[in-house]
Amino acid sequence: MRRLFPEPAVDLDDAGLERLYDYPEGLDAPFVQVNFVASADGAVTVDGRSAGLGSDGDRAIFALGRDLADVILAGAGTVLAEKYRGVKRTEVRAERRARLGRSEIPPIAVVTRRCSVGPDSPLVTDTLVAPIVLTCAAAPDQRRAALAAAGVDVVVAGDHTVDLGKALAALADRGLLRVNCEGGPHLFGELIAEDLVDQLHLTVAPLLVSGDAGRIAAGLPPAVRVSMELASVLTEASGHLMLRYQRHR
Repeated sequence: MRRLFPEPAVDLDDAGLERLYDYPEGLDAPFVQVNFVASADGAVTVDGRSAGLGSDGDRAIFALGRDLADVILAGAGTVLAEKYRGVKRTEVRAERRARLGRSEIPPIAVVTRRCSVGPDSPLVTDTLVAPIVLTCAAAPDQRRAALAAAGVDVVVAGDHTVDLGKALAALADRGLLRVNCEGGPHLFGELIAEDLVDQLHLTVAPLLVSGDAGRIAAGLPPAVRVSMELASVLTEASGHLMLRYQRHR
């Protein structure tokens, strides 16, 4: 991949990508970065999934996001649609995580108001690290109990809906400050509404998709405006653009 911004333009190796995308040092509060890929006309999926939009560079940045994170955050809809399983040892670089002082395998934390990811989900049954379910008191007691009995770390954050601020605080209590959010659009929209997004990694695919695919963020009106600053731009031979935006607080 080649960096276009900031100047000067250079070809980046793996070490250069790590320096560019690593989390800030000395964190004492959760730092939330969000990863998305979209077509040039704004579609977030092709035939219901995001896989048709990616590229080698996009997949490298996606994998790097998992390498660098303490925890992977995702909404239940994304977990179910993309058929999530626990992170495997072959999916992260052990040398990198050990060198940076990360745990061997990052857990996956799922935001679900109704505990819709059940104990028979591959996320629960096919994992090396117990997943975390971030839910609320209104979730059915039987579902919460079944997940806990299956070894899931069930966190109640909020009464009738998941309070994302409390959910992130619960992750921080577990030493999980570097949060890598993989979607979906509704979770991203809620994070925006609560001004909890610190960084956005957005890959723009050189495709026009049309159809009825949604956008990368979805939420209820009124619209929310959160100013971001362009931090870097990468490109590759496929024509994909990898954009990184940061929130300055």
